Amino acid sequence: MNTLRILLAEDDNNLGLLLRNYLKAKGYDVTLVRTGTHALDVFSKSIFNLCIFDIMMPELDGISLTKEIRLSNNNIPIIFLTAKNQQEDIIEGFMSGADDYMTKPFSMEELLYRIEAILRRTSTGNAMAALKGDPYPLGAFIFDPMNQMLSYGNDDEYKLTTKESELLDMLYRNRNDILERNFALKTIWVDDNYFNARSMDVYISRLRKHLRKDPSLRILNVHGKGYKLIC
Repeated sequence: MNTLRILLAEDDNNLGLLLRNYLKAKGYDVTLVRTGTHALDVFSKSIFNLCIFDIMMPELDGISLTKEIRLSNNNIPIIFLTAKNQQEDIIEGFMSGADDYMTKPFSMEELLYRIEAILRRTSTGNAMAALKGDPYPLGAFIFDPMNQMLSYGNDDEYKLTTKESELLDMLYRNRNDILERNFALKTIWVDDNYFNARSMDVYISRLRKHLRKDPSLRILNVHGKGYKLIC
């Protein structure tokens, strides 16, 4: 399973460490730097899948940093973090080459959702483990997310709905870790309202029925948080 690499440039030490630790806990490989100059140097020497830049940084601000990066790389997704929320600031950020823009303070969960959404929309998303890719083993099953098929042995095949397939794929990418309920709802259903939440509960029950042939696979409810696929 490939680990996606994120370059995080944030001059606020406490926020930088908090973001790095949170994203690492979600399975990303995060390199944290505290100046735009250092970020540009690190970026030129390594390969990353996504960048997160604070705008107000010493030596080289996030907008200037992004303009420098865009001279050689038009594909890397870039998210801005900033306390500046005026319309002209947001427009300037996008014109410099950013893909998304979040104003402080922000929700860690929302940032994670935006990262996933951007990666699914870009070519970088092809590097996401098992995301709309080739079939892969899931316990005693073979799961084909592209064709939405779950196979057990030579005889048993289950044609999954789109949402079943997306939910199982997301559970697998977070296997043995908690898949946050609201994150799954916002990613797959877009809205985390009551009716969508009940719908997701139904899909979780269906997936449990599909997977029960392999007792090593379990989808656990984590009270107040979400679900965990044990495999």
